[in-house]
Amino acid sequence: MSSEQAAPPPLHGGALAIVAVALALGTFMQVLDSTIANVALNTISGNLGEASSTATWVITAFAVANGVTVPLTGWLMRRFGVVNTFIASVSLFTLASFLCGIAWSLPSLIAFRLLQGAVSGPMIPGSQALLLAIFPPEKRTVGLSIWSMTALIGPVLGPILGGYISDNYHWGWIFLINVPVGFLTVGVLMAKMRPYNTPPVKMKLDVGGVALLMLWVGALQVMLDLGKDEDWFNSPFICGAAVVAVVGFIAWLIWELTEENPAVDLSLFKSRNFAIGTSCFCLGYGFFFASNLLMPLWLQTQQNYTATWAGIVSAPAGMVAFLLAPFVARAAGSLDLRYVATYALLAFTASYFLRTGFTPDTDLWHLLLPSIVQGTAMGTFFMSMTTLSFDRLPPHRIPSASGISNFARITGGAFSASITTTFWDRRETLHQSRLAESAHIANPAYVQAMDQLQHAGMTKLQATGALTRTLINQSYLMASIDIFWFAGVGCIGILGLLWMSRKPAPQPKGAAPVAAD
Repeated sequence: MSSEQAAPPPLHGGALAIVAVALALGTFMQVLDSTIANVALNTISGNLGEASSTATWVITAFAVANGVTVPLTGWLMRRFGVVNTFIASVSLFTLASFLCGIAWSLPSLIAFRLLQGAVSGPMIPGSQALLLAIFPPEKRTVGLSIWSMTALIGPVLGPILGGYISDNYHWGWIFLINVPVGFLTVGVLMAKMRPYNTPPVKMKLDVGGVALLMLWVGALQVMLDLGKDEDWFNSPFICGAAVVAVVGFIAWLIWELTEENPAVDLSLFKSRNFAIGTSCFCLGYGFFFASNLLMPLWLQTQQNYTATWAGIVSAPAGMVAFLLAPFVARAAGSLDLRYVATYALLAFTASYFLRTGFTPDTDLWHLLLPSIVQGTAMGTFFMSMTTLSFDRLPPHRIPSASGISNFARITGGAFSASITTTFWDRRETLHQSRLAESAHIANPAYVQAMDQLQHAGMTKLQATGALTRTLINQSYLMASIDIFWFAGVGCIGILGLLWMSRKPAPQPKGAAPVAAD
């Protein structure tokens, strides 16, 4: 079936709004669940009578399974149809969420999280492809903006919502909140989206490619998720996982590039804009994820913020991005998207550099300001990178392109999370050792501080403890500033790669929906 022959017309009015919301909710559920359990591990492990270190497999199981199925989205959608695949994915994700919510032991929870991650792979690429299909060509950037907002707000709200639920309710509600949303999404899609399904194509399963993909992605995710706890390459287990990941990746590349019907269409990287757009997307999201991970971590562990107040500091980014989405979509339709992406990267840089001025006494407004600046970048970055990546690709290749692009983004986030937390701890150790060199009785400032604390009623031991705590706090702040500097400089570096791309082709009015074939 060609897109010219059988593509249904775009939706309009109320039907368009309802379906767009349903697709956005599908994206939001999946993105939310990739981070919502992170802050609840101690609660979950305590409730189930397991060690916290063992409970990290709740996160790892989801990441491994999801990482394998995301790049297979293109093959699944060609084999079973775009809409059928997406509806099945949301339905099974809803069921898996229910099972996670009623899990009776840690092994059962890990098994259900493995299922949840596996079936959720097509949800983000599928929602992206279908949003492009239902919007008229001249409003397609609006669809991408909606997708961007849900994909960006999820990682911000996940830890906040997970912390609030685990603190005030049973941890199972972290997963059970997906059930009504899943039912609503499936109901709307079954009623409105059937005409947009593509006919299933009988295709031979690339067993070798899928097996190698599972091998190297699984090893990579295990290495990234457990590396910090195992002291990285000082651990034989992590070294083994790294070797398996590298060898498996090389073998997978060779297999897929020589396979007649590959499970993952790597020939997409022959398109300059797809290769550059996907690379910029991966790197930019990695820096964004590092900043979003670090801010609440620093606020809660070093500044004594509650999960709620840490969420308030992060919330303006999502709110600003959401409010600007319609205006960004309207403006982007008439601009070279490389300029839009340039603005996004410069705004990200500004927000990271603003955070390098933080002190232990920084007030709420100055904590909020970088989040507001970051919000102006969020929607423009996701929308421009996605449009650039899909530039000049024929409609039938969009699902595969979406799967690979999102896999790169997710992998970039996984690398970023592992590297950021490790780098933060190691830089803190370095700064602490340097600051401690000045904490001695030959330093007048140290002696004065000790005297002031003792005059305030502290014993010498208490005063020493208070100054030590201040030193540690300062060390973590300095480590955070190092990471913000690195993220800002990194975003500037991405600009050079961005401008190696070709100018995106203008979207002709009346063109067939992108994902309809």
